[in-house]
Amino acid sequence: MKPTMFNVTNLSRLVLAVTFAFSVSGQALGQGQAPPGPPPNINPRAEDRARQLAEGRLRSAEMDAVAKSEKEKLVEAAIVHMKEDFTRIQVIRNDIARNLVAKKPLDYKVIGEQTSEIHRRANRLNLYMMAHGHDVKEEKGPSDLKQDEMVGALVKLCKLIDSFTENPALKNVAMLDVKNIDKAKEDKAKADQDLLDIIKLSENIQKRAQDVRVSN
Repeated sequence: MKPTMFNVTNLSRLVLAVTFAFSVSGQALGQGQAPPGPPPNINPRAEDRARQLAEGRLRSAEMDAVAKSEKEKLVEAAIVHMKEDFTRIQVIRNDIARNLVAKKPLDYKVIGEQTSEIHRRANRLNLYMMAHGHDVKEEKGPSDLKQDEMVGALVKLCKLIDSFTENPALKNVAMLDVKNIDKAKEDKAKADQDLLDIIKLSENIQKRAQDVRVSN
């Protein structure tokens, strides 16, 4: 005969069986030795208090569950917005680049709309990223840009968007190497600075495009 394996499961079953047997035999002995006493005196107020406490704990647990659910919804909505903004900024960047490569005449109405949307979406990304960087002193204000300088500003904006969207800190968040945390910090700092520069430059180009349209 194959021996029975002795393990935790068998031991727990044995303990439960013995405990149940003693419980049943104890009840039988108790019933045989003495008649049951009078029923205990029940305090209605104590029962009400216990029920109120139980209901209070239940409501608290339900409120915690609702709060957690609302937080999860906010996080999910933020992720959706970030992905949308991240993608849309790249789409607009491609449109600007195609027009520059084709050497089309500058359409300041379109440029104003494009850079205004980039500025708005980059600002919203910054609400989640809370970017920190340093301000770069501009040599010229947005209204001083000439047409060839406007082209240069648009090229610079496209390059900033490339640098920002290709940053390892944003592309490989799930694969962050904790052993190389210094490099990760450098990448995050670069992403922050690129985002702030995108916000500033897109605003300047948009203002310049608006000034040109008004003057014409």
